[in-house]
Amino acid sequence: MQMKALVVTGLAAALLAGCASDTPQPAQYSGFLGDYAKLRPAQSASGAKVMRWVAADFDPQRYAAVLVEKPQFYPSPQPSPQVSQQTLDEIASYLQLALQRELAGRLRIVTRAGPDTLVLRSAISAIHLSPEGLKAYEVVPIALVAAAASTAAGTRDLDSEIFVELEARDGGDSRVVAQVVRKGHGLPLENDQTQLRLEDIRPALDAWARDARNFKP
Repeated sequence: MQMKALVVTGLAAALLAGCASDTPQPAQYSGFLGDYAKLRPAQSASGAKVMRWVAADFDPQRYAAVLVEKPQFYPSPQPSPQVSQQTLDEIASYLQLALQRELAGRLRIVTRAGPDTLVLRSAISAIHLSPEGLKAYEVVPIALVAAAASTAAGTRDLDSEIFVELEARDGGDSRVVAQVVRKGHGLPLENDQTQLRLEDIRPALDAWARDARNFKP
């Protein structure tokens, strides 16, 4: 029992240390992408810190269309009093629409993949609500490790963060051509009784979509 407690404590410490950085850390990877070994620190088009890999022969000019699959939550989340199922559904739907809206300026939006199609898959892997000024984090609704921070926070505002893992595949042969793991910042919540809404996370989703449009290998 003591050994189990030590393992959990160590894992929590690793996660909390990772949350302090703007660059996603290995402890925060969800498993959606499968292989993370090739990811390297990079910057998005807007200058955000990300972990990224791009195939050496990837040429965006080869593609005339893009299929944006509906983002999923990975692993499957459990709604909580602070994050409802409706909010989760709205976040996934909005991210898909935002990506389609931005990419439509560069590529034809399609619903079926073909040889000239880039297929964009994505998963929201975690939502973090962290008390302002504190270094302890509560992870909701997708728990990697839950650190009890809300009780110490009282009525302190909560910063909101959301993590995403994206993968681009060639529509002709399903070969993976690019992978990105990144996090974004939403609007602060008033306290740990405030329900998260789509509007709180929308700034991060819009930033991701704009960076997808302006992506350069």
